[in-house]
Amino acid sequence: MTGRILEGIKVLDLTNVLSGPFATLHLAQLGADVLKIENPKGGDLARCLGILPELNQRLMGTSFLAQNCNKQSITLNTKSPEGKAIFLRLAKEADVVVENFRPGVMDRLGLGYEVLRAANPKLIYCAISGFGQTGPDALKPAYDQIIQGLSGEMAVNGDERLNPLRTGFPLCDTVGGLNAAFAILAALFHRERSGEGQSIDVALLDSVMPLMGWVAANLLIGGQQPLFMGNDNFTAAPSGTFRTLDGHINIAANKQQQWEAVCDALEVPELKTDPRFQERDTRKKNRAALTPLLESKLAQRSTEHWVEVLNARDVPSGAILGLEAALRQPQVEHRGVLQKVAVAGFGEVEVFGLTAAFEKTPGTVDSAPPELGAHNAEVFARLGLSPDEQAGLKARGVI
Repeated sequence: MTGRILEGIKVLDLTNVLSGPFATLHLAQLGADVLKIENPKGGDLARCLGILPELNQRLMGTSFLAQNCNKQSITLNTKSPEGKAIFLRLAKEADVVVENFRPGVMDRLGLGYEVLRAANPKLIYCAISGFGQTGPDALKPAYDQIIQGLSGEMAVNGDERLNPLRTGFPLCDTVGGLNAAFAILAALFHRERSGEGQSIDVALLDSVMPLMGWVAANLLIGGQQPLFMGNDNFTAAPSGTFRTLDGHINIAANKQQQWEAVCDALEVPELKTDPRFQERDTRKKNRAALTPLLESKLAQRSTEHWVEVLNARDVPSGAILGLEAALRQPQVEHRGVLQKVAVAGFGEVEVFGLTAAFEKTPGTVDSAPPELGAHNAEVFARLGLSPDEQAGLKARGVI
């Protein structure tokens, strides 16, 4: 192992809740020194979000624990003149600043990109927001669910009985965070070659829409509106969810030979030559007639049986797992998707590690999410502030 990719990169993280912390989490797991700069009055809102009241009261809520391993925390009131001066000192030595305030907030604080660039021309400044820094909707408030609705993502989910349908986790926030992390890495690479810093404008709305590329292409190029297909896959048939003896199975017979293998496995060879199902596009149009014919056979055996039989014939198939079973399945354990970290006063918890497996520079979970202001003394001492000066700043509400 030759170290970690972002070792020595200093990141100032002004973000809250999910999109920004998810971006900086990836940087931290790749070895960046991520300094989380939080409001002295409560810090990141995610600190009090979660299902365990005792953790919320300690400002270490489960939502915060999920996104903030490997980071340090200081408290700093950037609205105060002294706080702004301290932040500027930190920014002069930083490589990256990440914020997810509404557009204009950092400028009103006197800490916008132009000010920071003047202090540190090599700085990479990433602003994450719902709609971006410009445009007719830029100043509108945005949460993940709002973006899910405006992106069209909710409209393509569900079926005729249940539509629109929200994705069951904060899709837009997490994808926006991934987009920001990707962009920051690209900007660091550009700086390595050119010596130039730059600003990055990441919008959650922009970030999620390309995920619907196939669906959007059908509309933009083919003129076809999205179909409300529930658990069916519009690209092929049979491709979707089917009932078995003891539950459900996902089958994705996207190729003609896979369709024929399904017929053989279920012992219905006559369907291969049935004119309703013989050819791919015709089969898609007649999926409503095909599904019950397949389910009448699938219902005779368990999901586990059919998964084994179909996969053996190179037909992608899988059980539909609950979240706990999904997290505990052997493949996920083998890949080390979850890692354990000790949280002081609570015990060991499991969090997601970096899921890209690097051969020489792996990402790791090294430290638990920090308590609010846990690194004040250490960081401010590096800036030359004595314990008495720090005590004075605390008394004045600056830290």
